[in-house]
Amino acid sequence: RDGLVPMDDDDDDDDASSEGSEEGDDGEGGDDEEESEEEEPAEENKNQLHGDVERAHQMPMSVNGKPVNPVVPDHKWPVSIRNEDGNFEDIMHPGDDTQIMSVPRFWSDPVHANKLMSRTLAMSIGSCIKADRKGNHAVGDDCPKNDRTIFVAIASYRDWQCRYTVESIFTRATYPERVRVGVVDQIVADEDFSCESSINPCSDDPEQALCKHRDLIDVFQMDAIYAVGPVFARHVGHRMYRGEYYTMQSDAHVTFTKGWDVDIINQQESIGNDMAVQSTYLTDIVGSIDERTGLSKRNTRPIMCNTDYEGGVQGKHLRHGSQPERHPSIYGMPQLQPYWAAGFSFSRGHFVVNVPYDQYQPMIFQGEEMSIGLRGFTIGYDYYATEKSVCFHHYAEGPNAAKRRKVKSFWEHADKYAGTGKKAMTRLLGIVGMNPEVDPSTWDHSEEDRYGCGKVRTTQKFYDTFGIDVVHKRTEHNLCEFVQTGIMHNDFMKFLRKDGMGIDYNKISYRFKNPMKN
Repeated sequence: RDGLVPMDDDDDDDDASSEGSEEGDDGEGGDDEEESEEEEPAEENKNQLHGDVERAHQMPMSVNGKPVNPVVPDHKWPVSIRNEDGNFEDIMHPGDDTQIMSVPRFWSDPVHANKLMSRTLAMSIGSCIKADRKGNHAVGDDCPKNDRTIFVAIASYRDWQCRYTVESIFTRATYPERVRVGVVDQIVADEDFSCESSINPCSDDPEQALCKHRDLIDVFQMDAIYAVGPVFARHVGHRMYRGEYYTMQSDAHVTFTKGWDVDIINQQESIGNDMAVQSTYLTDIVGSIDERTGLSKRNTRPIMCNTDYEGGVQGKHLRHGSQPERHPSIYGMPQLQPYWAAGFSFSRGHFVVNVPYDQYQPMIFQGEEMSIGLRGFTIGYDYYATEKSVCFHHYAEGPNAAKRRKVKSFWEHADKYAGTGKKAMTRLLGIVGMNPEVDPSTWDHSEEDRYGCGKVRTTQKFYDTFGIDVVHKRTEHNLCEFVQTGIMHNDFMKFLRKDGMGIDYNKISYRFKNPMKN
């Protein structure tokens, strides 16, 4: 479905008149004044509409400084946004405030209420494919692991490989009936393949996942001209979540291993931490999967521990570099790491409820991972490298270089949205306290209750622990010596709360220093 609708109902004649005025075709002052008087009500109506949209989104987590008691919506299965026609909501396009988009409503507001979630609250989120005797689909960890639902969010930009990724998700899952995929598909109609179009006609091959499991695939189609980067696309993707037990985020050009759903859930539950988020930069597909069995051929995995400052038009910010891939130092469970990666993330469903992508960050690419990672950290989430990879990435390298390099990027619209990225980056850095030199009154604070930080931990605690100096814009190098060796995991996992609701950083006083500094 195309979620974009024009803000104004002007007809073609009005558009032509406006265009002529901008070009200066009418040089007489009297006519200009008359045209201005006629347009004032339209501008007033536009401002009124902007105000209505903004007020519709002001759902603070506190009233008069007191937390609002979280209300968890009912769970349903199966579920689809296709059943919500007429119940979408209007938001302003983040890169063009003359456009209004109709998008799915969030399933729930954040429920953390600026404090550590209780286990009872966490267990109230997450659907089971089978309801209990009372008809409830949310039964917490009483739901058998093989009946727990998974929501997979994919943001795709003009990517021919998206539908192959969806096909892989379902055909390689052991229990595909508990998987639901939500795709934000940014394409040019009549030029690009839609992510929901089957690879072969369904009449010829009805067993294709895109045919057989069509009811479990939701696609929100957006005209590519309105694409403003992965942050906004993934924001819409988070709006498509509907209470699944687990949530996974994946790029649109990924191939999964056989039995990936059982494997990743077993890894998740082996941690014993309901606030755990598995996340990594995926290994290249080349040489990674046995095409005969569908199983992984790798016994190494990447771990997120390497980041540093970089500069640019949008200002200095942290950017993750290439990550080390080695045999795990910790066996029998995923390994604790400091950073989160956007290309692959797997967690309990409440992670996307509490840490939704920011609606107000157009034209952001580098920086999104620190934004989500830090916000999640302050709400109480912990990040882990998977012990065994369950999917692999098609990079524009080696045998895949020619095909992948033909896929276009949202940067083709950079001129159309010039200047919006710099403002968005200032907001991004301001929310997580990475630009203390900037006056907070100069950046947009819209809906900061929803898209801001929590109060379980501070961002400063993160910076102190992992050697990040936000004042002088530098990091303590060689953090991987502390992370990939398993020292961080062994030392910090001692402070996992007894109820499995995250690591208690109040008991951690460690501050990383570069061990190789002269």
